[in-house]
Amino acid sequence: MSNPVVTHQPGAGGYGTNVQTGEWSTGLCSCCSDCLICAFGFFCPIGLSCYTAHKYGENACLGCVPGGLTAMRTHMRLTYGIQGTVCNDAIMMFCCGICELCRMAREIRVRNGEVSV
Repeated sequence: MSNPVVTHQPGAGGYGTNVQTGEWSTGLCSCCSDCLICAFGFFCPIGLSCYTAHKYGENACLGCVPGGLTAMRTHMRLTYGIQGTVCNDAIMMFCCGICELCRMAREIRVRNGEVSV
């Protein structure tokens, strides 16, 4: 009895992000692609950080812990096959925190099929 040979590995869903090149599905300042998330981030960034952590499957309080969003961005990047480094994650969250938080929330919504880009 012979075992079948696997010639093609299953992929990780093709919504939004191009896994081959490892890019985010939206740009850092692409607020117009999801105005609801942009408004939420502008008016209540702590609420958006809790929402994003919860939607990603983490404890909602992770968004309030120092360094929590940086750790979540690193995990998200590795899970979704997006190129980058831990140092880059920390710099992006420190310098462009709200914009990066909005991009992370958009990425989750795109990957869950809740919005399209």
